[in-house]
Amino acid sequence: MDLKVFQMLDLINARLGNIEKNIARIDEKLEFSIALQRNHLIRVKNGEDIDDNMILFGKPYNDLSPAKAYEIYQNQDMDFIIVDVSGPDYKIPKRLDGSINIPFSSLEKRAGEIPSRITPILVISEDGLNSILACELLIKKGFFNINNISGGHQFWPGHQTSEMPKNILSRTA
Repeated sequence: MDLKVFQMLDLINARLGNIEKNIARIDEKLEFSIALQRNHLIRVKNGEDIDDNMILFGKPYNDLSPAKAYEIYQNQDMDFIIVDVSGPDYKIPKRLDGSINIPFSSLEKRAGEIPSRITPILVISEDGLNSILACELLIKKGFFNINNISGGHQFWPGHQTSEMPKNILSRTA
């Protein structure tokens, strides 16, 4: 009889442990969701473009066309940071002036090199695939206002021009 009582107590204890783990996961998701909503509200308050998918589907980062990203890059009145997550072996016509070069493979360890968590961050890679992964990683590391440059260096309009702006925050950081 005592053995059945102890077995029942073990079963109840195991179930309580699972319930506690589930509550912790729900708590994490709720915290992330609230932080994401705050991020969206800040973007709206500051008059920044925000993709409908960010609001409707809870997407944590903005996808920018290369043309829109280049427009931001050329805007002398806007502060931003460019993070280039292209691999060191990738040959491009020219690295973006003022960009912080952190290959995606080392971004997890080197994310602290990005000088601000709230300044708009434009993320670019070779073809736009690693930049998507980098955006997701940066969001998980507590960065806000993340923007993926769709298509990456392959479609960057600035590679066809020599115009380089003077307003990138990482140059002064």
